[in-house]
Amino acid sequence: MKTRELGKSGLAVSELGLGCMSLPTNRNEVDDIVAAALDAGITFFDTADLYEGGANEEVVGHAIHNRRGDIILATKVGNKMNQDGKTWHWDASKEHIMEGVKESLRRLSTDYIDLYQLHGGTMDDNAEEVIEAFERLKDEGIIRQYGISSIRPNVIQRFLKNSSAVSVMMQYNMLDRRPEEWFSMIEEHNASVIVRGTLAKGLLTVEGEQRATQSDSFVNYKQPALSEAVHNLTANATNLHAAAIHFCLQEDAVATTLVGARTHDQLMDSVHAYETPVSDVTLDALTNLLELHKYNQHRI
Repeated sequence: MKTRELGKSGLAVSELGLGCMSLPTNRNEVDDIVAAALDAGITFFDTADLYEGGANEEVVGHAIHNRRGDIILATKVGNKMNQDGKTWHWDASKEHIMEGVKESLRRLSTDYIDLYQLHGGTMDDNAEEVIEAFERLKDEGIIRQYGISSIRPNVIQRFLKNSSAVSVMMQYNMLDRRPEEWFSMIEEHNASVIVRGTLAKGLLTVEGEQRATQSDSFVNYKQPALSEAVHNLTANATNLHAAAIHFCLQEDAVATTLVGARTHDQLMDSVHAYETPVSDVTLDALTNLLELHKYNQHRI
């Protein structure tokens, strides 16, 4: 598996990353999936303190414990669980970040995090305080680099402009091309895009047409336009799953594109799709079938 540098960080991440949010809660199952991912060459693993109320970090930590030096581990902070253990609220304070990282380290059974990400963000946040917290953690060696997970262009630009952040996680796929407008801005700040939602909730897989009939909409696609779009992509792609992955990776701004997996077989479907060549001619033809939308809110 090929690797790409994450921004100007010096961190090399696998082109295909494992988005850990959808992993099961059973440790043995997670151990098997993570081992298979590592064997396939996947070295970038992304989780968050919010997923399963922290339980996701725990199973990931258990699975990677003996291979910690082989991976680039990313997690996120900013959503603070309420006392009921089920709901949460936004807290981007320096105090919460400094405390949150300690809990993530404990759950992940590690003494450092490769990439620590702000899990959202608003223009009402004290950006200076947030960045100060990340810079302090970096100076102390607790984190190696930091970034942001957001689809708000104004929040992203402010964060990149005033920090040494190396990454922006954004939903991006064939059916959600809104981030493309901002790729150049992200690159100008020496950062890379980490793609989430690569397969558009399964709409860009072999099950896509069936899933489309069960969905009212996806981003700016409403029915019946959604079903029509997925049908056209399926009809014009030999392997839509593979095309979806390579569509994201054709962008220079993209460092890695995440796929989720609840089972070993689901993971291997994505690994095989990544390993399946897709020509530029095919990608161009498929792109011509797509609409190019833009974010309506939070614009710069």
